[in-house]
Amino acid sequence: MLPDVCLTEQLYALQYSPCQVPGVTLILVSTDLDDPRFTAVGLFAEAYTALIARFAAQFEEHRLSSVEFEVLMRLARSPRRRLRMTELAGQTSLSTSGVTRVVDRMDRDGLVRREACPSDRRSSFAVITDAGLARLDEVLPGHLALVQEWFIGQLSPEQLAQMLESLRTIRDAVNPCATAGSNEASNPVSSAA
Repeated sequence: MLPDVCLTEQLYALQYSPCQVPGVTLILVSTDLDDPRFTAVGLFAEAYTALIARFAAQFEEHRLSSVEFEVLMRLARSPRRRLRMTELAGQTSLSTSGVTRVVDRMDRDGLVRREACPSDRRSSFAVITDAGLARLDEVLPGHLALVQEWFIGQLSPEQLAQMLESLRTIRDAVNPCATAGSNEASNPVSSAA
């Protein structure tokens, strides 16, 4: 039998090298593929993906992408209807450079505008315009109907309350920046989502 140190070195070689180590039989321990953690994440991903696909078709009818809708909603629900670009990136599915590209495009379309930050020359705000608010007014009735039909309407009030609490707990753990900029006293929305 090989000494433990030698076996460890040989296992390391197997893990990090394509060559086989003579005289060593490696028995792989299989992960339980029925682990409920896989089921939880899988169900969440499947539900989210299907909802986003249903929403995207309706957004396209109003000449918006899902990301543009997300930006408009975040800005409309924020204090003074604006967020620093870094805060907007933290609250969306976009990187800092991605949010810059989207905001620049939406600025050209007149849906948002940039404002310089008076206290920090390196920073700027994205601000929703009247045209952006008008576009949201066009989209929201149909969007809310889809949300009701395919999401909220599928749950009892108790299930919905528990799910919202659970999602906030998870969101706050994995994305603590998601509520950046939403805690100002002038916030028209009591709880950013």
